[in-house]
Amino acid sequence: MDNQKVTANIEKDLPEEKAYRAMLHTLPGIGSVRIRQLIERFGSAVKACAELESSGSGEQWWQKLKLMLKEADPFEIYANLQAQGIGIVIPEEDGYPELLRHLADAPPLLYYKGTLTDKREALAIVGSRKATPYGRAAAESLAKESAREGIVIVSGLARGIDSAAHRGALTGGGITWAVMGCGLKFIYPPENQKLATEIIEKGGALWSEYPPETPPAPQLFPARNRLISGMSRGVVVVEAALKSGALITVDFALEQGREVFAVPGPIFSQMSKGPNQLIRQGAKLVESYEDICSEIPGFARAIPLSPATEKDNNAIDRVDGNMNTEKESDPQSQEILNLLSDLPMHIDEITQKAKVAPEQLPLILLELQLAGRIQQLPGQFYVLTYKC
Repeated sequence: MDNQKVTANIEKDLPEEKAYRAMLHTLPGIGSVRIRQLIERFGSAVKACAELESSGSGEQWWQKLKLMLKEADPFEIYANLQAQGIGIVIPEEDGYPELLRHLADAPPLLYYKGTLTDKREALAIVGSRKATPYGRAAAESLAKESAREGIVIVSGLARGIDSAAHRGALTGGGITWAVMGCGLKFIYPPENQKLATEIIEKGGALWSEYPPETPPAPQLFPARNRLISGMSRGVVVVEAALKSGALITVDFALEQGREVFAVPGPIFSQMSKGPNQLIRQGAKLVESYEDICSEIPGFARAIPLSPATEKDNNAIDRVDGNMNTEKESDPQSQEILNLLSDLPMHIDEITQKAKVAPEQLPLILLELQLAGRIQQLPGQFYVLTYKC
């Protein structure tokens, strides 16, 4: 059936159509692929369900679905979703992510919490859950800089780089979308509940293609990654091991015709292996938002900036002895700052290399932590703090 005719028919009664798609989605064995098939065959979910109720087709799955429909109430399901603050948007209406709607495997319905943002340019920033301080700072800086230009930042709410990207967008006063690998009754990981709430409160959205009661499961996250890239004009990989889920997102991005970017990292870091390899394979090296603009002209000044957000659009400001706007450290503290970098150093190695009395070292390290100059990692390792 002609897609324009399908859209025209559905637009006549969007709430009913969404209710029926949500109902079909709750039935065992009925996923996005089957719903798309029913819509293509009958023109809408409403017409498909009407046909199921009246048809005497002998197909086994058809008869099974017919029996299940007798127990389901689409409007009750729809009302329950609304009571939970969960909305539904379908490709035939405004608010569905613009780039995603044109993909062959675009979900026939998306669940969301938050605010629909129509026809805004979006950029995905993804990477390792085991991010280093350097990686988190790079992701946050790029997200903040891009968000200030009116770009929606898309990521997966995971630990590490994803969380840093969302926080950077919020810090930049922009909008960010979190695409979940579970239903919206769950926040995964649980410690990101506060971040998820802030995303919603500041005009962003949580998205899922799974029914709300779907718990997190490993097999759901790779499929979720295609939505992250599908919603976005480009994908930036900040840190990733060679067998990282972020590289799955890159594979989807290439299939979907999206631009791929990578942030270079230290050659000694395992988390830099993925992005450094992508750069060797032709991904655009990214140090700032300007590098992204040069490949995606439509990103340049996507939305005019206010004077407050025009200033201080710099990239990472490393807090060490050479790049520091704070007051000068005392010689012993400076000695330690000069030793540390983004690569973790054990306290025993600091003791050996620093010209500091061993009995004074713990106190100096503590003072530097309290001042926000360094971070302590598990196992008595230390790194410099990066600020965006």
